[in-house]
Order: sequence, then structure tokens, then C-alpha cells
Amino acid sequence: MTEHPEPPKSFRLLITRVSFPWYRIHALEHDPIYFGREPRNRFDAPAGEFGVLYVAKDAHGAFVETFGHATGLRYVTLDELEKRTLSLIDSKRPLRLADLRGNGLARMGADAALTSGTNYGLSRRWALAIHDHRSQPDGILYRARHDPKRTCAAIFDGAESERVARSGGTFLRPESRALLGDILDTYGFGLLPAKASTS
Repeated sequence: MTEHPEPPKSFRLLITRVSFPWYRIHALEHDPIYFGREPRNRFDAPAGEFGVLYVAKDAHGAFVETFGHATGLRYVTLDELEKRTLSLIDSKRPLRLADLRGNGLARMGADAALTSGTNYGLSRRWALAIHDHRSQPDGILYRARHDPKRTCAAIFDGAESERVARSGGTFLRPESRALLGDILDTYGFGLLPAKASTS
């Protein structure tokens, strides 16, 4: 099996402009607009050269990218849902994103392993190359690994004042229960009660 190539010195990007609000699930105590610098996720900077904000185009995408990593029996607990909120993040201008959802991958000499594979070291090196590209994209547009029908973005830091966030509250609010039910049904997740506290 041929290994995925490293980013070349020169490559072409397909830039797509997007202007819709994004969804993000995050811990209640954290600000919805958070640009992580530690190399933990797929498109993080290899050595903290820039920060990355991960978002999804819809609540389903945000949920499956947050909770979809488990294997075997799939469930989410009330505790987990109580500790997280669903926020909407908008931008005061359209974002220019490197589009890796289709022919943009071939255009730059990459393939789907970059957005769905497990070699995060490789994807981070590509993220750095995209961040430093002469076209100066605002981030990366890609398909969710756990549901390729969903669109996600890794937004690079810079011009944070252009981002506007509003909280949609937790999934346990009465007005969010129908949405939660649809998401759980879509992905075959069970909902477990809160864990009993120990004293």
C-alpha cells in the first residue's frame, strides 16, 4: 500500500468561500471560540505555530465529531450532555477555506487519507503547509470522518474579533430534545442516565 505523500514545496489549493454559521459542542466552562494550539486533533499545528477552531456545518456533524470516536456499544450519558453546550459561531465576513471535500484533494496532490486516516502527524504537516500557503486561506473545509455527508472546518486563528458566538444551550433543554432524539436515532446512540456520585 502506497503511503500518503508529504506536502510538496508548491501545490494548488481549491478555495471555497462560506458564509453560513457553524456549530460547535464544547464544555460549559470554556468559551465557544477557542483556538487550540496543542497538537491533539487532525489539523492542529505540529508545534503550536497557530491555533485551530473546530466547527461543523450542522448540529449532527458537531455531535458525531465530538462523540463518534467510541467503538463497540455507542452511547452518551446525561452527565456528558449536561457538561457541554451547543454554540453557533458566525463570521463578519465570508471565510476562505481550503476545500478538501472533493477534487480539491487531487488538485493539491493528496487523497482522502488526509481527512479520514489515522496518521495525525501527516495531516498536521499538511495543515501547516496549507496555513502557510500563498493563497492565505482562513482554514480547511473537510468531510467529517464519522459521517462523510457532514461538512466540518478547521479555522485558523487570526482576526478573532471577526467571530461572533451565541450559545444554544445544552441538548437537554426542552426545545432541543427533538434535535437530540433525531441525532441519537441517526447515529444509533443510546442515552444513559447520569452516573451516581460516590462519597
